[in-house]
Amino acid sequence: MLLIDPAGNSSSSSNVTARTCSFGLGAGFGCFAVLLAAAFFFMPPSLVRDCKHYFVLDTPHIFIYYRLAMKQPFPKTLIQATRYFSDLDVCREFVAFLRWPHGVHCVHCGHGKASFLTTRRIWKCAKCRKQFSVKTGTIFEDSPIGLDKWLLALWLVVNCKNGISSWEIHRSIGVTQKTAWFILHRIRLALKHGDWSKMGGEDGGPVEVDETFIGPDPRKMHADRRQAKYGAMYARPKIPVMGMLERESRKVRAAVVPNVKRDTLQAAILDGIEQGSTVYTDAGVGYDNLAAQQYVHETVNHTEEYVRGQVHTQGIDNFWSLLKRGLKGTYVAVEPFHLDRYVDEQVFRYNNRATKDNPLTDLDRFLLAVSQVSGKRLTYAELTGKDNTTQLPF
Repeated sequence: MLLIDPAGNSSSSSNVTARTCSFGLGAGFGCFAVLLAAAFFFMPPSLVRDCKHYFVLDTPHIFIYYRLAMKQPFPKTLIQATRYFSDLDVCREFVAFLRWPHGVHCVHCGHGKASFLTTRRIWKCAKCRKQFSVKTGTIFEDSPIGLDKWLLALWLVVNCKNGISSWEIHRSIGVTQKTAWFILHRIRLALKHGDWSKMGGEDGGPVEVDETFIGPDPRKMHADRRQAKYGAMYARPKIPVMGMLERESRKVRAAVVPNVKRDTLQAAILDGIEQGSTVYTDAGVGYDNLAAQQYVHETVNHTEEYVRGQVHTQGIDNFWSLLKRGLKGTYVAVEPFHLDRYVDEQVFRYNNRATKDNPLTDLDRFLLAVSQVSGKRLTYAELTGKDNTTQLPF
């Protein structure tokens, strides 16, 4: 049977039926997608907290909704990220969603209803009537630099294995070297993740503990300069850094410490490792009597051997090599006052590297970093030590 439409075109009833069915299926699928996105979006926070971790990467329903809401797919490479974040409105929507996945909330009073002022790209709270932007209360606050440059710099920091210098950021995004240096330190503050859970225990496995010293090498200095600055050759003008590596999860924690005395090292172990865990260290005297603190303590004497079965500190030594490679090769000279932030940067990259069990991508690291920018603020006075409230890293 043929049907004639007003335009004079003819078609069979079977074709009309097929088009009608396909239209019905398309509309039904669209409604299903909208309902699915709505179900994920209004999922109770209690279900979100039941995920394995509190990281935003472990709440996939957020990104399912975000992919449905955004017109363009997420960038996977640097060139895609450069194109993706070239639009300031896209940058604002991207950061706003990661910061407020369940809707914009006032940063001043926490109210969940706010009107958006299009001409100024800011919100106005319906309750306290105060205005705020997506930068307020983040590392971006009070920065005249656009989010397009901020996000590109953040992508470079988290995905460059040996770090990236302020001079390279200065050339790449078109800001001064002083501004790039300030941007990098604010990004390092965002990368710092405070995890108060203890390592080891029944599920964590053995923990490697070691310390290293970071600073200039007196042996490579001119004798007159070394004598004037440090005096004796055996003086160690270096900053101690202590680290712990959990073998099971392959996660590391590291921090600048004031010294390597027994009280300092063992206090850090008691705070960071569950009692009853197996602890592997070198033969340093700072780790003596750990067995008295209810630890299973095994040591390896580096003057005689480096590995004895499962007893070694090669894992944490690997982290030290990556840290020093970035400090010596990329940053060249680091002031002791800022060393803790450089350590936090390398800890973030090491803990979120791609492995067989956890094949993270550049995009995954970037999303995790952006999700941590909220609630952190670093002013230039604090960074340069001109603020009286600034404290040393230890």
